[in-house]
Parts: sequence; C-alpha cells; structure tokens
Amino acid sequence: MTASGWWDRRAACAKPQWLLADRPERLDVKFSRSGERVRTFDAWLVDLDGTLYRGLGVKCMMSLELLVLGARHARVLQRFRREHERLRRSDARGYPDPFRAQLQETAAATGYTVAAVERVVIEWMFDRPGKWLRLFRRRSLLHDIAQFRASGGQVAVVSDYPAERKLRAMRIHTCFDAVVANGESVMPLALKPDPAIVLEAARRLHVAPGRCLVIGDREDADGVAAAAAQMSFRRVG
Repeated sequence: MTASGWWDRRAACAKPQWLLADRPERLDVKFSRSGERVRTFDAWLVDLDGTLYRGLGVKCMMSLELLVLGARHARVLQRFRREHERLRRSDARGYPDPFRAQLQETAAATGYTVAAVERVVIEWMFDRPGKWLRLFRRRSLLHDIAQFRASGGQVAVVSDYPAERKLRAMRIHTCFDAVVANGESVMPLALKPDPAIVLEAARRLHVAPGRCLVIGDREDADGVAAAAAQMSFRRVG
C-alpha cells in the first residue's frame, strides 16, 4: 500500500493479509482442533473519542488552533466539557437528551444562548478537528476491526457525543455495522459508565451481552459500563 493510500476510505477499511502473519495475537479469532476459525466474541462495541484516534495528538493540534484562531471560545468549550463530566457522574437518565442538557447548562453558566453554544461546539469539537482526527487515526485498531468483520463479527461505535460527523471526517463511516451515539436521532438516555449505550448497541446487533467486547480508552467509563452490562472490556491508549 502506498503512503497516500492511508488517506482514503478504502485504506481505512482495508483487510490486509499480512496482518494474519505479523500480528495474530491482536485478532479475535482462534482455531479449533479441526482447524475451524472460532471467534471469541460476536460483536465489538468501540468507543470513538480517544479510542479510534490518538487523543493526545488531536488535543495538542486543536489547542494550538484554538489559541491562534478561537481563544475567545475557550471558556465555552471548557465549560461544555466540564458539564459532560458532571452529567457522567450524575444520573443522566433524568435528562431526555444528555447532549442537549450539556448545551443548556453551558449556556446558563456562560451567558451565551443555547444556539450560540451549539455553534461553538459544532465548529470546534466536530468540524475543525476533522483533519486531525483523520491524521491521528489508530490504524492498527482499524485494521483489526476490518479483520474481525471479515471473520463474520459485527462492530458498533458507542459514543457519548454525536459520532457521524467525526466518522465521516475520518473517512471510516462505512467501517461499522451500527452507530449508537448521544446527540443523534436515535440515542440512549444516559452517558457511560451507565451501561445503557452498550446494551443498546448489543440489541441493535442482535448479540447477547456476554458475546460482546467493549473497546475504549477509559476504564472509569467504558470499562465500568462493560462490567455493568456483563460484557468483556479491552482498553486501548
């Protein structure tokens, strides 16, 4: 594969044959005594932020961009993230839409309108980071996902934030069988570590919880949600 190949959608979802020989320990496929391929899990439920891309690189580049071009928005973005963690620690099931609740609480705390907060959040957390998300994709994980799907497994994205814009920016939106994310049309009613989002993903894939592997970068969110849903967990990052 050429270096430029990494940048297109086909490269992101490719199924390289060398992966079987070079890194078999990374694959969720084992072999029976008769030589038949046997999967440990039927579904992978993959977190997005900090999992499908390397969070540190994206944070560094966006911090520089914000400093130069958007310093006036820093207070709104910091408050928005703070509200997310507050909702994560509280019972977010009390909100009909956790993402909308974040916008509303941020607006109340900063004096902005909800519409103004939403414009800032969409621009600086979803649109502008797109180029960096693509650059810092976890290519080895994406290869593993492609190989797992090739073996017959299903993969869903499970995200506390809206996911479609980011997946399209990363050019990997065709690499998954389902997307379950807060802030989008059909959503769970609680943030991780509540298990609602991973249970909803398993339901959509028609896979029993015990046959699901949750993959994420946060033990206190992804890992706790997996344990509560009686699923296995693999940490990346």
